[in-house]
Amino acid sequence: MTAMNEPLDTDYRHAEIEKKWQEQWEASGLYRSDIDPSRKKYYALTMLPYPSGDLHIGHWYAVSPPDAQARFMRMRGFNVLFPMGFDAFGLPAENAAIKRGIHPGEWTRANIKRMRTQMKTMGAMFDWRREMVSCEPEYYRWTQWLFLQLYHAGLVYRKFAAVDWCPSCNTTLAREQVWGEDRHCERCGTPVERRELNQWFFKVTKYADELLDFSEIDWPSRVKTLQANWIGRSTGAYITFQVENGESIEVFTTRPDTLWGVTFMVVAPEHPLAREAAEGSDAVREYLEQAGRQTDIDRQAADREKNGVPSGRYATNPVNGERIPIWIADYVLMSYGTGAVMGVPAHDERDAAFAKKYGLEIRKVLEPEDAADDSETFTGHGTMIGSGPMTGTSGAEAREKTIEYLKSLGAGREGVQYRLRDWLVSRQRYWGTPIPILFCDKCGIVPVPESDLPVLLPDDVEWRPTGESPLKLHPTWRFTTCPKCGGPAERETDTLDTFLCSSWYHLRYLSPHCDTYPFDQKEYDYWMPVDIYTGGIEHATMHLIYTRFFHKALRDCGVTRGNEPMLKLRNQGIILGEDSEKMSKSRGNVVAPDDLVKRFGADTVRAHLMFFARWDQGGPWSSTGIQGTARWLRRVWSSFLEAPTTLGSNDEATRRVRRRLHQSIRSVTHDFDTFEFNTIIATLMELHRDITRAGEDGCTREVWEEVRETYLRMIAPV
Repeated sequence: MTAMNEPLDTDYRHAEIEKKWQEQWEASGLYRSDIDPSRKKYYALTMLPYPSGDLHIGHWYAVSPPDAQARFMRMRGFNVLFPMGFDAFGLPAENAAIKRGIHPGEWTRANIKRMRTQMKTMGAMFDWRREMVSCEPEYYRWTQWLFLQLYHAGLVYRKFAAVDWCPSCNTTLAREQVWGEDRHCERCGTPVERRELNQWFFKVTKYADELLDFSEIDWPSRVKTLQANWIGRSTGAYITFQVENGESIEVFTTRPDTLWGVTFMVVAPEHPLAREAAEGSDAVREYLEQAGRQTDIDRQAADREKNGVPSGRYATNPVNGERIPIWIADYVLMSYGTGAVMGVPAHDERDAAFAKKYGLEIRKVLEPEDAADDSETFTGHGTMIGSGPMTGTSGAEAREKTIEYLKSLGAGREGVQYRLRDWLVSRQRYWGTPIPILFCDKCGIVPVPESDLPVLLPDDVEWRPTGESPLKLHPTWRFTTCPKCGGPAERETDTLDTFLCSSWYHLRYLSPHCDTYPFDQKEYDYWMPVDIYTGGIEHATMHLIYTRFFHKALRDCGVTRGNEPMLKLRNQGIILGEDSEKMSKSRGNVVAPDDLVKRFGADTVRAHLMFFARWDQGGPWSSTGIQGTARWLRRVWSSFLEAPTTLGSNDEATRRVRRRLHQSIRSVTHDFDTFEFNTIIATLMELHRDITRAGEDGCTREVWEEVRETYLRMIAPV
C-alpha cells in the first residue's frame, strides 16, 4: 500500500517491476537451495535444454509451469531445489564448427551465455550456483569416471556393430546426418552404406526385467507402456538347426508348437552365413549391398513388400529331419534376436507373404479349436496336427510340451528374449566426452587410470572437408604411453553418446563444482531421489530408459542408492503455430518469447502459457489470446493498489467472498498438485471477479484485506 500522502501510480510498467524484483531475488539469495534438515526437501527437475542459440516458446512452456509448481511447493514450506544447466555436447555444435569455421566450444558457450540471459528474464526460481554444463571438463571428467565404474563392473564391452558410412566423406554418420528415402549423406549427397566397426556398449539388457518394474514410480501410463513395448519381453524357446556345412543356426521363437510347419529359414543380410554366401554369388552380394542402404525401421515396415534371395544353403529341422532352404531377407534384423528366424507360412502372416511370393511350401500344423475360424493363415493357439509325437496336444499345453520334447532331443531350451538392445555409446565425432580407454599392442585394452582424468579434448583441432573426427587426425593427442607397461599406446578416438551426459546430470546439480567425487555425499543423502521430473514424452524410450538404467547400474557399483532416480514424471504437450502446424522457421510460424516479454512482460507470458491449453496436451498458439491474460493481470494490479471506497458492512457479501476464497484455495491446491495449470488461471480469474464484486457490494474492509492478501499469495507462483 502507498502512504496516504503519496500519489497513486496505477500504471503497470512490467519491465521496470520485473527487473526490480528479479534483481532483489538474486541479491538476497532468495532461491538458493541449501541443505536444511529441519525442512522437508522437494527436488523438482525439468529436462535441461541444448544450447541451440535462442530460447523459443517451447522452452518457456516446458519450464515456467513446472517452475510455478516448484514455487507452490516452496510456499507450502518445502525446501525446494529447482536447478538448470545445459546439455552442451553433440552434433549440432560440430556441424556449426564445420559450416562456420569456428570451434564448437566457442559456438556452444556463446549460445549458453545468450540463453542464460534469456532464462533470467523468465523469473524462474533457478539456483544458478548449481548450474552445470556438460561440455566443461569439470563435468565430463566425472562422466568418464562413471564410465570406468561400469567398465570395471563388467557392464561395458566392445564389439563390431553396424554404422552408417559415407564412402565419399570416408566417415561414419550420425542418424541426423542421413537424409531422404534414398538415405544420402547430408554433407555430399552420396548414398550411405552400412558398415561394421568396433563400438562400445553398455549392458542395458542385463537390467531389462528390472526396467519393466514400475512399482516404485509414479509415471504416466503412456510412458510406462512405451517403455514396456520398447523393452519387449517375450518368452519362448531357442532352437538349434544344423546347417549342412557342419555349422548350426539358433533361432528364438515364441511359437515352438509350430516347429513341424517350418518349410524354410531366413537369416539377416548381416548374418555370417549371408556374408559367406555372398562370396560365391553375385545375386547375394548385390542383395546385401541393397539391404545395407536401408534403415532397420524401413526394413521392418509392416506395409513394405517382403523380398529376399536364396543363400544356396540348407538346414535340418531337428524334430523331423527335413531339409529346408535358408533364405536371406532384409525383414530379419541381426540386431534383434539371433538374426535368424524359422519360416512357418501357415501360421505367420509375414512368412505367408514371403512363401507365396517365392513359391515355398505352406504346411498347416495347427487346427483351430473354434471350427468357425477358417482363416487362411491361422495365427492363434490350437490343437497340434501333423506334428509327430506332439500331434493331438492342445493349445494350452503345446508350448511347454514342445519345449520339453526339444530338450530331450538336445535341440532346444526355454528362453526369454527382449526387443531392447544393449546401448551403443560410441560416436565417431569430436564434440563429445572422450572415452577413457587406451589400446596397447602388448596389454590390449587398458582403461585410463582415474588419477589421469579428465582425458581432455584438444582445442587445436583441424576440420577436414571429409568430416572425419579431428581426434583421428590430431598429430599428438591420439598417441600416449601405456600406464601398465610403459610402452606406446593409442587413445580411443570415439567419444561418448551425449545421452550418457544427460543420464546423470541430476546428480551433478547437487554439487557442480565438487572435485573429489561426482557429487557431495551429504547433498545426495538430503536431496535424492528427484521428487518430480518434467519434460517431453518423446524421451520415453531413450533418455528416460537410459537414466533409469544408469542409476541402477551405478547402484550396483556402490555409487547411488535406491532403485529409481525420479519418483514422479509429468510430460508437457507441444505448442503449435497459429496455423496449427509444428513451429519451424521455414513455415514462418515461430513465436519468439523475447518479443512477448518485451511487449507484455514475463508474468503475462508465464500465466498465458499455463492458461491457453492443458499443459500435458499443448495446442495452437493464439496471438490475440495473450491480450486477455494481460488485461487480467493489469486489472489485478490496479484493483489491489488501494481498497475500494464501497467497502462497508454487508454480511452476505462478506460471507460469500470468504466462501469463494476457500473454495478457490482448495481448487488451486489440487490443480497445482496435479499439474492442471489452465484451471488454476481460470479459478484465479473468476476469484478476482468475485473479489471485485464483493467490494462493490460492501463487504467489510477486514475481509477484503484478508482476501486480497491471500489472492496475491495464490497468484505468486504463477
